[in-house]
Amino acid sequence: MNITSTRGAATIEEVAALAGVSRSTVSRVVNGSTAVSPAALEAVNDAIAQLNYVPNRAARSLARRQTHAVAFVIPEDTDRFFGDPFFASIVAGVHERFAASDYVLNLIIASNDPRDKATSYLRSGSVDGVIVASHHTGDTFVDRIAADLPVVYGGRPAGLSSAPAYLVDVDNVGGGAAAARYLAERGHRRVATITGPATMVPATDRLSGFREAAAETGLEIVAVEDGDFSEAGAAAAMRRILDGGDVPEALFVASDLMARGALEVLREAGLSVPGDVAIIGFDDSPVATAVTPALTTIRQPSRAQGVAMADALLGLLAGRPVPPATILPTELVVRDSA
Repeated sequence: MNITSTRGAATIEEVAALAGVSRSTVSRVVNGSTAVSPAALEAVNDAIAQLNYVPNRAARSLARRQTHAVAFVIPEDTDRFFGDPFFASIVAGVHERFAASDYVLNLIIASNDPRDKATSYLRSGSVDGVIVASHHTGDTFVDRIAADLPVVYGGRPAGLSSAPAYLVDVDNVGGGAAAARYLAERGHRRVATITGPATMVPATDRLSGFREAAAETGLEIVAVEDGDFSEAGAAAAMRRILDGGDVPEALFVASDLMARGALEVLREAGLSVPGDVAIIGFDDSPVATAVTPALTTIRQPSRAQGVAMADALLGLLAGRPVPPATILPTELVVRDSA
């Protein structure tokens, strides 16, 4: 006997409750993801059949076809978005693909969406799919979007109730490890690092790779400071390192923008780079060649990541098979700072 909702159309929450899974798992099944166990897939499909559940996305399609609009959501404040060259590069890659398609690309800057404006808009049927980049642990609103729409994540997201169905990331762990190995090969032994915030997986992954390779190569990490992926934050972090009185021989900074802030503080302190302190950054953004000395850095393919995210979402919208995870390589670029 079929079970029907007592409040009209069944909801995704009711399907999840009946199946004994999370709403994100139901969303993955509805969106055709392969990242679901056979048992969960069977339970969700049984619940959908019993409740006669019609996904919002399918209902919108039946009512008025597709919107031919997609959203690129950046959970950051405007200062960070416009101040970090990483975002310009990744947006350029996403735009490149959608400009050649029939879809209109909407850019939404939503710092945790405290009043649910972005969430309400995206779930209202205004777009057919979403790309999310620069995800923080506290950005729980993204979970609610993923329940109703196909979502592709740029980077491994933090704090979701379940694993993302689709993501495009770069090898942040490998990049951090490459930085440590390079510094060890150059003869450095006492090193420090300025990281991004612990609420972001790219920051913790870069630190993890750096720590692991440092242990393997005999590097001593004398200081670890959070620079918040900002120039001002890194400058403050560099001052804390110097105030500790243990000046490192070399410094790994988890973004080129932060490296610029650290460089300025070292210059103010009368320390030369790379003579007194060698520096290696991360990104290979335009900042890397705009500073003096030019930065040795870990190149991440930001534009290519944007292209790959757009291709993944276009594939989902067209009903084509899409790999659950794509990891792009990073690369050491040697210049003058280390």
